Amino acid sequence: MNERLFGIHGAALTLRSERMGVIASNIANAATPGYKARDIDFNAALDARISGGAASDPRTAMVYRRPTMPSLDGNTVELNREQVAFAENAVAYSATLAFVQGRINNITRALTGE
Repeated sequence: MNERLFGIHGAALTLRSERMGVIASNIANAATPGYKARDIDFNAALDARISGGAASDPRTAMVYRRPTMPSLDGNTVELNREQVAFAENAVAYSATLAFVQGRINNITRALTGE
């Protein structure tokens, strides 16, 4: 039912939320020696989620970021890069959420006869 009502937007909203958590974890560990920055390959995870099966777990699309300027303590978090990724993901999350809310409003109006 969810897929018929919202198309890929329901899955996209869930993945954006999960990606937000991964990026937030990177930011929180920016000063942790040896921490490896991770991210979710959104397109690969969405394709896997849409096709279903065991590959729908977002951890299968988890990738490690390659630092442009490696630190001496082995931490690969680049705070500026993480902040940009967080902001971009937040904007995409908000846009997807607005679409879903608009779809719900249309369905509600149709059901109430407005």
